Amino acid sequence: MNTTPRRSILKKLLASVAGIGGFSLVAKAKELESNEKEAFNITNFQDVPLFSGSTKHGNLVFVAGKGAHFEGDVKAHTEHVLKELETELKKAGSSMQKVLKVNVYLADLNDYKAMNEVYKGKFGSKPPVRTTVATYGGVPGNSLVEMDCIAYV
Repeated sequence: MNTTPRRSILKKLLASVAGIGGFSLVAKAKELESNEKEAFNITNFQDVPLFSGSTKHGNLVFVAGKGAHFEGDVKAHTEHVLKELETELKKAGSSMQKVLKVNVYLADLNDYKAMNEVYKGKFGSKPPVRTTVATYGGVPGNSLVEMDCIAYV
């Protein structure tokens, strides 16, 4: 069975659908490679960079996990974490309304409903996709909740 004509048709179809018309896909890949990653709020450990509060590459912002390291219930912790995310997003030139993905880590899955009560509406009328998991052994720093996110600028 000869599949060459079918492959040729598929290649042409994919090229026209993707709008790559030649070298634009290669040019886009090179553009992404040439952009430097920007790092914000770098935390050092013994004078060596350990991690960044957020990084930006192209038009995407990646915010590191934020927790609440004080006494309080999950609602107070969730409110604090969401404010921390918002602060980090603003520093990087983004906002809560531009968040595409959120990961939520709960120390106790029984706090899911209370966390949701505070979470709802914080990202505008078009909320991001979200994954919520309960952590085994708790969240670092004794936070009851930790969140990270990906947004665009």
